[in-house]
Amino acid sequence: MTRKDYETAISDHREAIGQIRQSAFDLHASVGQTYDKTLPYSHHLQMVAEGVARYGYATCATADDVVPLMFAAYYHDSIEDARLTYNDVMRTARKYMDEPHALMATEIVYALTNDKGRTRAERAGDRYYQGIRTTPYAPMVKLADRLANMTYSNQNTNEANRRMQKVYCDEWPHFIGQITVKNDDLRLSLPAEMIEAVTALLR
Repeated sequence: MTRKDYETAISDHREAIGQIRQSAFDLHASVGQTYDKTLPYSHHLQMVAEGVARYGYATCATADDVVPLMFAAYYHDSIEDARLTYNDVMRTARKYMDEPHALMATEIVYALTNDKGRTRAERAGDRYYQGIRTTPYAPMVKLADRLANMTYSNQNTNEANRRMQKVYCDEWPHFIGQITVKNDDLRLSLPAEMIEAVTALLR
């Protein structure tokens, strides 16, 4: 899609996307989740959604996929952090889209849910990344998630942010290699502009 067509599709579905956004914000607030201990978790969700809205045109195959993409951006942490099950996410997605697109959205959320593990490496191991690489749009949404976290950590100076700046920098070669798919499926590709935005933060 062209950037203009993508932005038009987002505008055309702004009511549904607005409802999805509020629903996700309310969900994470209901479990008391915060971001950087002081901000509502909606701060992070909005940053991820803004990344998907800005760069998603480069991977989006059709205007019909815009709502699933935006849903996945807002709900990407709902299983991992807000106590939803796969079926809960599917039921919620069905409120805003037809069955095939609800399934698409739910599969992205599921793919982005960390595995069980005692460490960061165990939670994001080979099986986790394999799920991302085989799920349409999951690589792009995962990159939007990483861009949001890196942008935030680079703008703030508390000890946790400084630690995460180093973690993200050290992880980058492995991370980008794990979410890069070498085939012709546009939906599994990564927007070059988004990669450039991340590498600028690394510098």
